Amino acid sequence: MGGSNRDSRQPGAASAAKIFMLCGTSDARELALNLSRQGLPVQASVVTPSAAERLEAAAIRTRVGRLDRTAMISLLQDGGYRAVVDGSHPFALEAHANAMGAAAALGLPYFRYERQSLIYDSHPRLIVVHSYEEAARKARELKGSIMLTTGGKTLEVFAEELLGDPDIRLTVRLLPCLENMEKCLALGIEQRNIIALQGPFSREMNEALYRQYGTQVMITKESGAEGSVDEKLHAALDMGLYVILIMRPRDSGMVFDSFDEITEAVRTALQMNKEG
Repeated sequence: MGGSNRDSRQPGAASAAKIFMLCGTSDARELALNLSRQGLPVQASVVTPSAAERLEAAAIRTRVGRLDRTAMISLLQDGGYRAVVDGSHPFALEAHANAMGAAAALGLPYFRYERQSLIYDSHPRLIVVHSYEEAARKARELKGSIMLTTGGKTLEVFAEELLGDPDIRLTVRLLPCLENMEKCLALGIEQRNIIALQGPFSREMNEALYRQYGTQVMITKESGAEGSVDEKLHAALDMGLYVILIMRPRDSGMVFDSFDEITEAVRTALQMNKEG
């Protein structure tokens, strides 16, 4: 799968960028800036034009579009990249697999960044699960007005389990992009149950949406300390809602949660590669 390159840096930046970085979160953008400030030129890869614009505004060179493993291997080879930094979303399992596979195929060092995980205290209305399927089953047991805030990628899992039950109203809150809207309509989610908004959301905004839709159950993902999960989770619990929290997948490889540590690891790997 292809994409487009959008060079917002000075002439010659393409040849200087030896780190290929998948940027899928707001803190991945900050990491790209940190690497660049440390003299480690980055080529960022994002999925949407809006994400590219934010990076380009900070003078980070970007490309737009999804990459499968084969396309990533070709891009890494053609660009002469020497390291891969994976800053995609913690739940982007396919992106992680493609990046790791492409790096391994070319013998390149691979570094994964994930924002630090949060520790949640036990709460009688907080239900912790480990998959989208488990979350959907728990929501079906609870019934009532259910607000789904996990995005459009796995929407069909919840639609299959929850739509059609007369005791359930499924409301979905997701990004206002055409792909999401088309998916909602194809799955049979009524327009009145679609909240198409770009976050982050304040606690007050979350509370207002819960009240507006009479929410009784909220489903979310554990995305980490820099996300807005805390705002919607604690607002929901304080309002007496049930919260179904999908914990992030655990990876057996090395994952960094510190900008300084991953920057130093990348620098060391590049230096060893140069000396080798």
